[in-house]
Amino acid sequence: MAEKLEDLNLPLTVVGRIVKEVLPEGVSISKEARTGLAKAASVFVLYVTSAATNTVKHHKRKALTGQDVLEAMADIEFERFVEPLREALEQYKLAVSAKKSAGKKKEDDDVEMVEEEG
Repeated sequence: MAEKLEDLNLPLTVVGRIVKEVLPEGVSISKEARTGLAKAASVFVLYVTSAATNTVKHHKRKALTGQDVLEAMADIEFERFVEPLREALEQYKLAVSAKKSAGKKKEDDDVEMVEEEG
């Protein structure tokens, strides 16, 4: 667990980068606003994590999964975000799977090259 409360906050640089990506051209954000958003996002993440942990305990499991987060979002009445999050989770899983496949293929190619040399 975090030693200080500040350790639970999301990094300002990450929050700033996310905010910059969604702001219209020519609009900037003050440091105070960026700090406020980072704190609000941190509280939200902790709230969802707590709700997802309750889901895990209810199902008598130890590992928290993406599905637990989706269920928690519905439990805390953020249903409108469940489907977009489900889609993002599927895209993430596909990207990870593709990356693993590409890595496995590279390993197989490397093994073939070594066998050919030997």
